[in-house]
Amino acid sequence: MGIKLSVSSLTFLFLSLANFSSVSVEGSPIAPALYVFGDSLFDSGNNNFLPTLARANFLPYGTNFPKGATGRFTNGKTVADFIAEFLGLPYAPPNLSIHKSTILTGLNYASGSCGILPETGSRLGKCLNLKEQLDLFDRTVKSDLSGQFNNSNDLAEYLSKSIFLFSVGNNDYLNNYLQPELYDTSKHYPPPQFAQLLMDDLSHHFERLYNLGARKTVMFEIGPLGCIPSIAKTEKHDGDCVQGTNQLASIFNERLRVTLADLTFTFQGSLFVLGRANGIGYDAITSPLKYGLKDGSNPCCKTWNNGTSSCIPFAKTCSQPNSHFFWDAFHLTESANSVIATGCFNGSTICTPLNIQKLVQI
Repeated sequence: MGIKLSVSSLTFLFLSLANFSSVSVEGSPIAPALYVFGDSLFDSGNNNFLPTLARANFLPYGTNFPKGATGRFTNGKTVADFIAEFLGLPYAPPNLSIHKSTILTGLNYASGSCGILPETGSRLGKCLNLKEQLDLFDRTVKSDLSGQFNNSNDLAEYLSKSIFLFSVGNNDYLNNYLQPELYDTSKHYPPPQFAQLLMDDLSHHFERLYNLGARKTVMFEIGPLGCIPSIAKTEKHDGDCVQGTNQLASIFNERLRVTLADLTFTFQGSLFVLGRANGIGYDAITSPLKYGLKDGSNPCCKTWNNGTSSCIPFAKTCSQPNSHFFWDAFHLTESANSVIATGCFNGSTICTPLNIQKLVQI
């Protein structure tokens, strides 16, 4: 998929789940805050407060998370949770759960089923699209954070040293472009033009984020969409994945690489880091044994529609979640999330041009 992977080191990570937290930071946090944006891969419970079908606030979601079912769309920790741990910070709480206090260690604005475009995911109910997430962050900066610092320079320094984490764009395909019976985007935009439409919107949002004070941003690629159970188990294809759908993701990711490089060049003092999670995801799905996994294609939890949807509430799960890549038909297990987070934090193949550990030192 266009990136070189160190198979031996990544296999070790999969086989050593108990030691994944070995990257933990002792003492003071190495960044003042972590702000999280995106979709259900990062949602920590915002959708619990919205009228939507896209929720995960019931078991078996959260089976392996200390607080149980919190609204995370996985069995345990998300990539954002692991990165918070590595930074020495608490998990970023869902923004919609905070009403009276001001949190200085970061917030989570991510919302399941939503995307970059405002209409994405709307058929499932209310979610926070990327513009609305930035609106909430704007309010956080101007109404909440501004009163916590002695002057605007102190606030600017705090924001410039904080980490801003994004995973968004998957649903603009899954809950929009790939549903022509519900959305008309595929009728108006060929794949390259649709990817560029998303990049144009994304660039606008990142410019707004920069103007609010963000300087260190990490944006993850969208995954190999043709390999996720909801697609691979419902469409005819050869091999493990629907390669035509994967090609859509590849077009997006290539445009994303160029866009982030351009943004870093354009906005003085900024760094936009690319999280190249697509390649390792594809490799783990198609060659699970290489990574110490037993299953790279089936959900661990029992889902609706015969393995192609979300977990059935309180249904049984597989006996070894850490041996699976997928938790449900869309989302990864904690073990897969941990490998991506660990590689992005201190590795050299996932996050480029530098990992988060180096990013915080700048």
